[in-house]
Amino acid sequence: MVNDDRPAVVEVTALTKTFGTGPAKVEALSGVDLRVARGEFVAVMGPSGSGKSTLLHLIGGLDVPTGGRVRVGGEDLGRLDDDRLTLLRRRRMGFIFQAFNLLDVLTAEENVALPLVIGGVPEAEANRRARAALELVGLEHRAGGLLGQLSGGERQRAAVARALVTEPLLLLADEPTGNLDSAAGHQVVTLLRNLADQRGQTILMVTHDAGHAALADRLVRLRDGRVVEEHALPRDRPLSQLLRSLDSLP
Repeated sequence: MVNDDRPAVVEVTALTKTFGTGPAKVEALSGVDLRVARGEFVAVMGPSGSGKSTLLHLIGGLDVPTGGRVRVGGEDLGRLDDDRLTLLRRRRMGFIFQAFNLLDVLTAEENVALPLVIGGVPEAEANRRARAALELVGLEHRAGGLLGQLSGGERQRAAVARALVTEPLLLLADEPTGNLDSAAGHQVVTLLRNLADQRGQTILMVTHDAGHAALADRLVRLRDGRVVEEHALPRDRPLSQLLRSLDSLP
């Protein structure tokens, strides 16, 4: 693992995950170690079936590992019961998915406010914080728009705002540009880069796009459920040079 003096937000140790039994058994992750420091933007890449999304889901407490340990913000997820794990996800993690997972019958502001309302925040305060989150992602002018009135890129920015509205310790993004065209995708990943730079947001992003991965602080590459490459991405190198170096990796 790459050394970083900042406190760890994510600590993964000897993580394994298997699906099925007997001849149908599949080892999705095999002994993965990973550390993500506070304020760090880490990209995870790898071919289909390499374990990228499985790793993200285990870190987010959306699935249970077969072996090993996951700690987020000092909490050992394996020691939490369902209620405490739900609270940890709600209060300390934000999730961005490829499919947006927004409700079409709600406005952008209502979608963003929803996690707060579910958490018991009064409606007026939830709406105020939702508007602030939409402003942060440059979408305040669309706060009252229904989802059907928003473009794909705007929907994903609304999803980013929803993930940020609880002020999470950790932002988890699973192929956040998978349903977007190249321009909208670049806009979303640039937004994540700015959140890390300007707000110190800790971000772990799974992506298949080398150009988007190049905007992160560090790249972790998986293959067959194992970490095969991990290194920092110097911010002072031209993007074209970084892309060539990423393309040359196994």
